[in-house]
Amino acid sequence: MTDDVFKDHEIEEGRLLFAKSCDFMLGVAKLKQLPATELAEVAFCGRSNVGKSSLINALTGRKTLARTSNTPGRTQQINLFNLGDRLILSDLPGHGYAKAPVSVVEQWHTLINTYLKGRPQLRRVCFLIDSRHGIKDVDREVMKMLDKAAVNYQVVLTKIDKISGKELDKRLQATVEELKKRPAAHPRIHLTSSEKKLGIEELRAELTMLAEPA
Repeated sequence: MTDDVFKDHEIEEGRLLFAKSCDFMLGVAKLKQLPATELAEVAFCGRSNVGKSSLINALTGRKTLARTSNTPGRTQQINLFNLGDRLILSDLPGHGYAKAPVSVVEQWHTLINTYLKGRPQLRRVCFLIDSRHGIKDVDREVMKMLDKAAVNYQVVLTKIDKISGKELDKRLQATVEELKKRPAAHPRIHLTSSEKKLGIEELRAELTMLAEPA
């Protein structure tokens, strides 16, 4: 199931929410630094350099809200953003390859996994997959953890402008089949390009459904 099922008013509600102020709250390197809030949170998770920061910038209509880099592993902490006092967006360090010492990468992974499993306000994890490469073993490891912890996650295929339509269809079908075996996976898959702004309206509409009421 893909992201073409939203009504006009849902698209508009998403536009209005993501047009609100979105302010950086803090960067979290240790779990004890997480703020005690009652706002719902949505986390953006995925392999290093999959496009998490670019997607957050595209959703909020800003160019530099979340820092982007061509260097895998640039995001080294959990960065939290307050969207209109209705939703917190959480930009997580990438899992997998990163240009950092092994001990530092292990600390990131422990931080991410503990946050994902133990944050009660976390309403959903947007699990980003590069459409050119599909689901990798390092992704499956995180999915297995989320399945076991019963944390709801939703796959977002990124960079769809950099793959042919035929290849994208094959990648989408393979993803659908794999997610059928994942108990915590949301059935709807979003297809996005941050550069071309493809699928951004639909993902906004989806996330707005999780936000606090206006």
